[in-house]
Amino acid sequence: MIFWEIAFFACIFIIFYNYAGYAIIIYFFNLLKKKPQEPDQNADFHPSVSFIVAAFNEEDFIADKIKNSLEQDYPADKIEFIFVTDGSSDKTPEIVKRYPSIRLLHQDLRQGKAAALNRAINIASNDILIISDANTLLNLEASKRISRHYLDPKNGGVAGEKKVMSAADADNGVGEGESLYWKYESWLKKVDDEFYSVVGAAGELFSLRRELYEPLGHDVVLDDFIISLKVVQKGYRVRYEPGAFAMESPSFSIVDERKRKVRIAAGGLQSIVILKGLFRFWRHFRLTFLYISHRVLRWTLTPLCLIFALIANLVIVSNGGGLFYQFALVMQIVFYLMAITASIMEPRKRPGILKIPYYFTFMNTSVIAGFFRFIRGKQSAVWEKAKRQQP
Repeated sequence: MIFWEIAFFACIFIIFYNYAGYAIIIYFFNLLKKKPQEPDQNADFHPSVSFIVAAFNEEDFIADKIKNSLEQDYPADKIEFIFVTDGSSDKTPEIVKRYPSIRLLHQDLRQGKAAALNRAINIASNDILIISDANTLLNLEASKRISRHYLDPKNGGVAGEKKVMSAADADNGVGEGESLYWKYESWLKKVDDEFYSVVGAAGELFSLRRELYEPLGHDVVLDDFIISLKVVQKGYRVRYEPGAFAMESPSFSIVDERKRKVRIAAGGLQSIVILKGLFRFWRHFRLTFLYISHRVLRWTLTPLCLIFALIANLVIVSNGGGLFYQFALVMQIVFYLMAITASIMEPRKRPGILKIPYYFTFMNTSVIAGFFRFIRGKQSAVWEKAKRQQP
């Protein structure tokens, strides 16, 4: 029984540590240390910027994206716009051509987003790269807010904030879960940034110095994650800028959201292999600590610990475990019953108390599915257009 008791407590510790424990530790550590210097928002500093968007079959949204991009509050002589539409089979390239201030890169061959970014960055002429997804809208101060961080030569990149917009059709139960998750992730980014650096930027909006970019392999899935971590690996920081945000509609359905989560999980495991050098904690201790605590555990041990904690708890109780273990088992069963109940209910009738168990369980089962996709080698880097709700 000692084995099962140790296993139970070890699993509970890993789960808590991954989702909250490590963040609580560094939050209190941050209170004791000097906060990173914030950029002077009034400084007359406008480095040359290349604004890059990779789009695939976005004819319904690309005109809005272009309009939003061109309205960025940034000196026109300091910013260039590059849109890549590789493999698009709809009218996306034709729509981009209507705007002479946009430089269009298009080829019929579809190789994936990583290859598209390589092509765009290879011809980018400016010092700072700002990369944004084609299905997002940015606040008009985003480019200015991001660029000010480059006053500090120690800053190699900047991660913007992702916000999930409410949709007209919000009855599928996806939007609220996504929105809650990204609010949680935004808080973690803030805490990570104050401790040392953001650990992986979101592709909706991020930036880096052009000189720090390393061409990606065409098979890379999480390009944003790997690009930003390679910047930190070189000894620079990636700052978090909540004043620059990308707004995106939630997935069209839970099926679409599951496909996205499974793809991210498989890409996360691929990233762990690619970034194996980050486990050399003696070279960059703070980065390794954040990387393992925030990311690696979430894509590896934590989902397994959820399963094993339940199994261990069942074994202990079936062998006469005391009140504590009985209570813990009841709590686990109730939690998963809440998630199952939520999954079979109509989303608009789903009470708020069920939403966290539902989305938490949904995320972790998606990670497990992503693991099997990764080990089968079934994950393609050629991205699919994400189906989104209409705002």
